[in-house]
Amino acid sequence: MSFVYLDNSATTRVCKEAADAALYAMTACFGNPSSLHGMGVAAEELVGKARGQVAAALGCEPREIVFTSGGTEANNLALFGAARALSRRGKRIVTTAIEHSSVEGPAAMLEKEGFEVVRLRPDASGAVPEQALFKEITPDTVLVSMMLVNNETGALQPVQAIRRAVRRAGAPALVHVDAVQAFGKVPFNPSALGADLVSVSGHKIHGPKGAGALFVARGTRILPVLVGGGQEHGLRPGTEPVPAIAGFGAAAEQAQTALAESGKHFQKMRALALRLCASLPVVTINSPENGAPHILNVSVKGVRSETMLHFLAQRDIYVSSGSACARGAKSRVLVAMGLPDARVDTALRVSFSRYNTEEEVERLFDAVAAGVQTLAHR
Repeated sequence: MSFVYLDNSATTRVCKEAADAALYAMTACFGNPSSLHGMGVAAEELVGKARGQVAAALGCEPREIVFTSGGTEANNLALFGAARALSRRGKRIVTTAIEHSSVEGPAAMLEKEGFEVVRLRPDASGAVPEQALFKEITPDTVLVSMMLVNNETGALQPVQAIRRAVRRAGAPALVHVDAVQAFGKVPFNPSALGADLVSVSGHKIHGPKGAGALFVARGTRILPVLVGGGQEHGLRPGTEPVPAIAGFGAAAEQAQTALAESGKHFQKMRALALRLCASLPVVTINSPENGAPHILNVSVKGVRSETMLHFLAQRDIYVSSGSACARGAKSRVLVAMGLPDARVDTALRVSFSRYNTEEEVERLFDAVAAGVQTLAHR
């Protein structure tokens, strides 16, 4: 029997279009994009094509795309680059208590550099209250960083309110949105969000690992984290990983083409999962009803997450207990939501792709039910 992969918020299977694009770049168009000869020019053209594909999917201009090695580097560049560029105008950074570690980590380091970091807490639904933004964004705020879709619960965050709050406060703040879990899954664009900086990643949308991007709105100034050859407008020096970037571009184009159908598919998978959860009294839903449809977080009473994960993996069914970067540590997101330890310690994250089927979702919850019978209270 084939495996069931429902951990698509951790990473995704590379689609054929992305794999073909990466293979072509590795074998037929392998020049250095900075070289002046024909092979270099051809590689540069591949990078340019991918830049256009990612920009089209994001709804921005190609020159506003800076390629990075992934979402983590994009988030680091956004936080360090923005805070340091504006440090003479203020020292206040507003973010949330439920950000990915690649935002929380830089925020903690900036704290050590003398910045004041305010971490807004979510309500019981997993969303940060909009009014908290208006309270905490002050005239000396230089950066606001908030994810669009929470990577563990799928809770949608009120990012569109940030720009209004910044204007009301008269702050010089740049607005950064971590859209890694939203890109290619839910419709948005930087302009509608009021964002100056937006992070996205390739391997979350069926592209290869090793390529991501930071949208930097035209006219926005941030400082580089690395120095070197001046590639990517001087913001991300180093030889571009052309195969990964080419694959990222192809995946972005496919995701954008399939966006409407994917949304319907995610809703269908989620609805089925919720029906199956309702038939299991030991399962509690941690995700909000109005969250992004491709992520569902549940707790299974009486069975610790790690124990259930191993039980499922023995049956070739793969989900997670939260962010892959956390490596099994207690979820900061669920703790911040105020959930009791019993629910935090038994949480599972199910995340769908456009390739998952109803049969796979049914197999998962049949296995969860069997796991409860076998493992509960042992």
